Amino acid sequence: MCGIVAVINSTENLDLLRPRIISHAKLLRHRGPDWSGIHVQHFPEEGKTNVLAHERLAIVDPEGGAQPLSNEEGNLALAVNGEIYNHEILQTELKKPHKFATKSDCEIIVHLYEEKGPDCVPDLDGVFAFVLSDEKTGEFIAARDPIGVVPLFWGWGPDGSTWFASEMKALKDICQQFEPFPPGYVFANGELKRYYDPKWRHTDTVPTDSLDVNKLKKSFEDAVVKRMMCDVPFGVLLSGGLDSSLVSSIVSRHSEMRIEDHEKSRAWWPRIHSFCIGLEGAPDFENARKVAEFLGTVHHEYTYTLQEGLDALSDVIYHIETFDVTTVRASTPMYLMARKIKAMGIKMVFTGEGADEVFGGYLYFHKAPNSEEFYKETVRKVEKLHYYDCLRANKSMAAWGIEARVPFLDKAFLDIAMNLDPKYKMIDKANGRMEKYLMRSAFDNPEKPYLPKSILWRQKEQFSDGVGYGWIDGLKDYAESKVSDEMFKNRKYRFPVNTPESKEAYLYRMIFEEHFPEPASIQAVYAEPSIACSTAIALEWEKAWKDKADPSGRAVAAHRAAY
Repeated sequence: MCGIVAVINSTENLDLLRPRIISHAKLLRHRGPDWSGIHVQHFPEEGKTNVLAHERLAIVDPEGGAQPLSNEEGNLALAVNGEIYNHEILQTELKKPHKFATKSDCEIIVHLYEEKGPDCVPDLDGVFAFVLSDEKTGEFIAARDPIGVVPLFWGWGPDGSTWFASEMKALKDICQQFEPFPPGYVFANGELKRYYDPKWRHTDTVPTDSLDVNKLKKSFEDAVVKRMMCDVPFGVLLSGGLDSSLVSSIVSRHSEMRIEDHEKSRAWWPRIHSFCIGLEGAPDFENARKVAEFLGTVHHEYTYTLQEGLDALSDVIYHIETFDVTTVRASTPMYLMARKIKAMGIKMVFTGEGADEVFGGYLYFHKAPNSEEFYKETVRKVEKLHYYDCLRANKSMAAWGIEARVPFLDKAFLDIAMNLDPKYKMIDKANGRMEKYLMRSAFDNPEKPYLPKSILWRQKEQFSDGVGYGWIDGLKDYAESKVSDEMFKNRKYRFPVNTPESKEAYLYRMIFEEHFPEPASIQAVYAEPSIACSTAIALEWEKAWKDKADPSGRAVAAHRAAY
């Protein structure tokens, strides 16, 4: 994943503005360590300047795809962080001849904009956050992908300028007010508009699409394969759970041939590397080994200690830019693993984020009272992903210059999976239907197995549990030692906005404000209380778990972890 910084309509003197942009773009160089680019547009009659800066992580066309990108006339400038998977198809659909200067998948945005203007954004199949400015007309657009896999913030400078950046750390010293740019929206002609509004978002009507297992299976395979577009070494994150294991299996099946030329030539790096991390004796290790052996991947296990995790907390929170408890817990081992992956020369990895939200895979979904409430909760979870799992996967990896790709959040796959009648997703233990039964059964192929049965039908583990049950307990104990009872008692006076509910949350908030003390930074973070839900029935789900005999407390803990 790359890093972008852009300022639109600045009245600041260019001799001061240019070095300012460069210095703030440098704050994002961890996202794009391979090259830096900058493009300046002058509007002398208005006394304004636009500047687009780019920190590049070279994944596709590493030799020729430097940014900002431009058109033939040179009046358009594009800074983009992302991947456009249907760029070849879009190129064949262009109505006018265009000269492509690079082999970058993102250059299609420039030429598509020339023909369709802001209406080009819904045509894009991929993940992206971009700013495009037209020096000829003075117009600009900004857009973010449908689910928010790629981060983007925007803010407003004291001179009336509009700023954009991949992470808030590049805006916090410039803009007094900034916030996340909303996923699925485009800003054009001074107006913010939703361009992604699928039928499944509207929870007033429950979907009724019938189940076609083969269609679901093919759609997911297509989602994985299209994301294998890559000109550098890549790997898979493999915890041994269903989601990452399915992704790894499909990647392995297509690893011999080059996806970039539609599997006509041998792949540049046919051997797939898989990665797993945990505390000593973590449950994930044994299961990940099983999958790696079954698939024949080059497998790497990384063991971290509780102290190493605690030592990394400040750096983790600086990079992920949130104090949400569950996100910090899960981001820390992922951040440590990313550094090891970087040392192996890998620049892109596949990961399984999104499956639990789409299919109701969290353990508390066992208590959904009916299909309507089950469906509403999956929609709520998917629409909040950009605050949690998408943020974690992107920023934990990007901290070390690695791109994470998430096929479960593919737009075409979501159109099928989210529009299914939710009765097919409901968990019914009495009839042998466990969580994510649809995906398990779709890939249960005895003739040519995708996975060992023990993995395909393995029950869900939260990531924070899978890396070792002692991790969360260790974090709580550490917070107890750092936050006194008196401090916690008076927490609402120190933190009147988003007041922490636990000492662990208090600790993360303290660390966050060491890096981001600005009021705008705090307001830009969305951190739900640990048991907060948008509907009363979800609270009843938790009550049902509490009332159920559960001596270990694991069921309630799993519910809380989901939030």
